[in-house]
Amino acid sequence: MSVEVIAIGGYEEVGKNMSAVKIGEEVIIFDMGIHLDRLHIHEDTDIDKMHSLDLIERGVIPDDTLMKEVNGKVKAIIFTHGHLDHIGAVAKLAHRYEAPIIATPYTMALIERTIKSERKFKFNNTLQILNAGEKCQISPEITLEFVHTTHSIPQAVTPALHTKEGIVIYSNDFKFDNHQKLSPPPDYQRFRELGEKGVLALIVDATRAAEEDQAKTHSEKVARIVLQDIMEGPMKENQGIIITTFASHIERIQAICDIVSKSDRKMLLLGRSMERYCSIAEKIGILDLPKNTSIYGSPKAINKALSKADDKRSEYVLLTTGHQGEPDALLPRIANDKTSFIVQPGDNIIFSAPIIPNPLNKANRNLLEQRLKSKGARIYTNAHVSGHAGREDHRDFLRMLTPENIIPSHGNLDMLTAYAEIAEEEGYRMGKNIHILRNGQAQVFND
Repeated sequence: MSVEVIAIGGYEEVGKNMSAVKIGEEVIIFDMGIHLDRLHIHEDTDIDKMHSLDLIERGVIPDDTLMKEVNGKVKAIIFTHGHLDHIGAVAKLAHRYEAPIIATPYTMALIERTIKSERKFKFNNTLQILNAGEKCQISPEITLEFVHTTHSIPQAVTPALHTKEGIVIYSNDFKFDNHQKLSPPPDYQRFRELGEKGVLALIVDATRAAEEDQAKTHSEKVARIVLQDIMEGPMKENQGIIITTFASHIERIQAICDIVSKSDRKMLLLGRSMERYCSIAEKIGILDLPKNTSIYGSPKAINKALSKADDKRSEYVLLTTGHQGEPDALLPRIANDKTSFIVQPGDNIIFSAPIIPNPLNKANRNLLEQRLKSKGARIYTNAHVSGHAGREDHRDFLRMLTPENIIPSHGNLDMLTAYAEIAEEEGYRMGKNIHILRNGQAQVFND
């Protein structure tokens, strides 16, 4: 029985992730993400009214029309975690397949929120919760297992498909973090056990494979220490403090709120995506917000909260969206005097997120920083660690799993080939057991 890996999206870019694995006549789909750069959209952007074909043509969502040529029945659609580049296209694409959606509770709650806001398509797929460490029978020939891993969002998992031909592992995204506050360390023992059982193919995140200066990705513990160090002085002053990070980075948000809770300041979480990710995380018991914390998502509520904070800036810490400099996100609007909070000399702006590397983001972020500096603000840009594995993390992962075949994904060609170089150092060979695919291509095993 053949096993075929079909690269639908995320094999030429960071984002737009979607892959399919065909085992005999049965197909499993992994992820349905969006490509944030193509519309320069961010966590607050609304694509609910746009048609999927328009989004495909613009390169925003994966072109899954190729699945019409795949001779097989889709048995399940599986999601690894709740980032938009993995779940953002679910409401645009999943309705085409008569298959259940399977995800962890937090990821599923985010998917449900996305589905409810959809305006173009009706959604009839059943929703099935699967926790890390659990298995479910997809069909008589396929068993799905969720293995716990860590990333920059809670309840990220590495799915493993157990088949008669061997195990297929889909690992987008992950890092090896042993010191998160909200998540236990990755299940290293289970990864080793899967390696002993026999991994036929590993589809793996190559996003940071080309970054030779970052051999191992630092733990969130490092980010917590950096934030504590940066915030210690400003928290005792009378100036304003604004922190910006990914709304989905619940671990980081928890750390920031915990630091603020030890002071006399109140914490304001501001932005539609902040409200979405944090309220869901709090509702299901992942995020434990201190009593001095409030969340505001609607423009009216945000403006009211900003007006209060502007009058008494020494009493608040603002946590906002907009770290990439997106013109319509909250922090750029504050910098451009389009809100009731006016940045004053001595205010502190902390970026707890990197610049996502593309020319537009770099230009927008630079413009944002320059505008804030021109107002006399103090800028801190180094309060972050990545959510993606570094080169030596990948090496450790390969040694745990010892896969027969490797397919790098979630990256451009430079990233995929950089991962191939790491694999070659571990004894694998291009064209033999390292397979670099482009969107729309497939690789068949055991034919």
